[in-house]
Amino acid sequence: MLKIGVLVSGGGTNLQAIIDNIENGYIKNAQIVTVVSSKEGVYALERAKRHNIEGVVMSKKSYSTADEYYDALIKHFEDRGVGLIVLAGFMTVLGEKFVKYYENKIINIHPALIPSFCGDGFYGLKVHEAALAKGVKVTGATVHFVTAETDAGPIIIQKAVEVRDTDTPEVLQKRVMEEAEWKIFPEAIKLIAENKVKVENGIVRRID
Repeated sequence: MLKIGVLVSGGGTNLQAIIDNIENGYIKNAQIVTVVSSKEGVYALERAKRHNIEGVVMSKKSYSTADEYYDALIKHFEDRGVGLIVLAGFMTVLGEKFVKYYENKIINIHPALIPSFCGDGFYGLKVHEAALAKGVKVTGATVHFVTAETDAGPIIIQKAVEVRDTDTPEVLQKRVMEEAEWKIFPEAIKLIAENKVKVENGIVRRID
């Protein structure tokens, strides 16, 4: 059984997509054992509570140093036997110490087709604003393993989404979530839970 820890900072729509796909049996041999929020009062914690999943708040600013925060996070996940960490709208930077400890065991979803519109400063609506400003005709989402460099880790899955002339950043964000994010994030977790993913020389290979 793959034990999953989810890191959140907001509403938790991707968290919900993962919960739903575990509960409906699409993702087998996996369970979310803890949801950790970077701040109090976010709706993602309410989603966890509704599904009887532990929800805790661990804020980086509550610790005197970044290393103390990373040590506390590592201990929290280790105590629960977590084998996969999922960043579902997590807005706190994770340093090299944490990322190295969980090498190829942390995944993130980015609302664009990496390497487009990614890296430092590209998050939330900013990604979609940049895509529309560039006039791209196709955007999408990317699930990737997390490395110390922002949005630069091995790519697991990507899914394209059409950009329309009438799109606003908000409309495009919603379509990317519905057509790509909520589908490929659970799919990536399913593949990992079934041991169908391996990383070779920085590239993800599927094992059938």
